[in-house]
Amino acid sequence: MIGCGNMAGAMLAGWLASGLDPRRFTVLDPALETAPEGVALFHSPEEMPGNHDAVLLGFKPQQLGALAPGFQSLAGEGVAVHYLLAGLTLAQVRAAFPKARAIVRVMPNLAARLGKSPVLLAQSGLAESERDDMQTFYDTLGTAVWLEDEGRFDLLTALAGSGPGFVYRFIDALAVAAERLGAEREQAVALATAMVDGAASLAATSDVSPGALADRVASPGGMTREGLNILDEDEALIELLTETLDATARRGAELSAGNG
Repeated sequence: MIGCGNMAGAMLAGWLASGLDPRRFTVLDPALETAPEGVALFHSPEEMPGNHDAVLLGFKPQQLGALAPGFQSLAGEGVAVHYLLAGLTLAQVRAAFPKARAIVRVMPNLAARLGKSPVLLAQSGLAESERDDMQTFYDTLGTAVWLEDEGRFDLLTALAGSGPGFVYRFIDALAVAAERLGAEREQAVALATAMVDGAASLAATSDVSPGALADRVASPGGMTREGLNILDEDEALIELLTETLDATARRGAELSAGNG
């Protein structure tokens, strides 16, 4: 793992929590002071042993051009390069690591730490059996999904990768709204967080759609329906989130163009 910040660190925690042997993982990060017990930590490429069959790039996408030359020895023949660099295409990372055996584009979210993250995957160069192995490996972090059309990756990253940020903002907005109407801040945050947790769990296990669940909560002429009328008027909420996802996905394309 080259770079072990928030996202890569959440993935590592999720893999270890699932029972994977910590000796399977090695971290290269000059800024990291400690690694989880059993995980080897190095601070420069020169220190790294060469007995790995895959690397996971966890640094910022803007750093690819500057950092890739120094990692060629770690991503040569026989090595699959997995990467979390938002917006960058398989072709761009292949160009940065031309000797790598395969390239795998990966996008989870921070719920990987809990084993509850969707994990988007796209690849170039993997055999079918290796795809199956990668499916199993990333399923330990939640639910892995292969995308055959890489052109959809930025959009679905906006939904599944950036989405938690939007949900956290929604929880905070609910709490702020309740506070403005007279609730105590701490109590409003606790109730909003518990409510979203329970609602999401029910949606994940229900045999009906989230839209249908919303209608089941709302009795005709009741309190919930009155609130939904505000969100539903002129598709206000859908329009807002369409604009949000579009802006997020377009930023992914901009990151890709900037690293072309």
